[in-house]
Amino acid sequence: MTQNDNANRLHSPLGLLAELTHRCPLGCPYCSNPLAMDGREDELDAATWARVFGEAAALGVLQVHLSGGEPASRRDLVDIMAAAHGAGLYTNLITSGVGVTDKRLGELFDAGLDHVQISIQDSEPQSADRIAGYDGAYARKRALAAQVVALKLPLTVNIVIHRANIARIDDLVAMALDMGASRVEIAHVQYYGWALKNRATLMPTREQVERAVERVEALRKAHHGRIVIDAVVPDYYARFPKPCVGGWGRRSLNVTPAGRVLPCHAAESIPGLEFWSVRDHSLRDIWETNPAFNAFRGTAFLPEPCRSCERRELDFGGCRCQAFALTGDARATDPVCHLSPLHHLVEEQAAIRVDADYVYRRL
Repeated sequence: MTQNDNANRLHSPLGLLAELTHRCPLGCPYCSNPLAMDGREDELDAATWARVFGEAAALGVLQVHLSGGEPASRRDLVDIMAAAHGAGLYTNLITSGVGVTDKRLGELFDAGLDHVQISIQDSEPQSADRIAGYDGAYARKRALAAQVVALKLPLTVNIVIHRANIARIDDLVAMALDMGASRVEIAHVQYYGWALKNRATLMPTREQVERAVERVEALRKAHHGRIVIDAVVPDYYARFPKPCVGGWGRRSLNVTPAGRVLPCHAAESIPGLEFWSVRDHSLRDIWETNPAFNAFRGTAFLPEPCRSCERRELDFGGCRCQAFALTGDARATDPVCHLSPLHHLVEEQAAIRVDADYVYRRL
């Protein structure tokens, strides 16, 4: 099998992002949820989620990330957790930390919870609450983290990095260590959804980004063996694009609260694609035959300079959603790449910064 054949063959998905709800008490201005969110009345019920988890396991999925919105907004979250565990999936709860009581965490643990990821907005409480748009959020996140660690569950702290907190990389890692996390994600803002709407307010300078990258490398060495530090480089200052979700329709899939199945969380921003629902199709049918999943699979669709690039099977031409957002053409080379003829569009947007109030994410 040639490398090109491998890039274009149908793989089995390994991960499922289950967006149980778009309801959330926080208003994070970089939220990856779409601007037009699903209402409570449109959410899949627990029985449907249980079927989806069984179909996911049969398809090859190994782990499910129970997310939202805030998954604790679902009264039947424990039942959903039990169904995911019963399907043999490794379960990761992605939570804002607001709405998960000690009692409920214990019930989730008993139902088969394997891992918890808590988002936290800053190491300074007042700044963290302002970014989240929720007074007292920081304290509630810290309290939940303590309970997670007390149950001896592995804890990941996710910190989205932008202009308001990028100067505190050292403090943020120190906070994660103090919380008892085994892993911390230093995740620079990805500009989709609400983050795209707030891009000029969130955008750091190149100098700030370079300094942050240096500090992450130094902290990895300083804390080796104590905590794993993952870092997501900001696209607008990268030399090459990221292989979005490991390649479109290649290794992961996302089910929205209403049941639509997507190759990635931002895929619905691309017009002209019809995403099938688990209400009408099996997960296997969607993964294998939905035209939207096959639209950008592999490398056959790539234009130049990607088509002849030696990196085409590493990054698949970059992110399709970002290509559309910046160029209006989802098949274009992601302009993040310095080889793209439209790379100047990224440089122009990265240079725009304003001091303005956030447009908070609200349902």
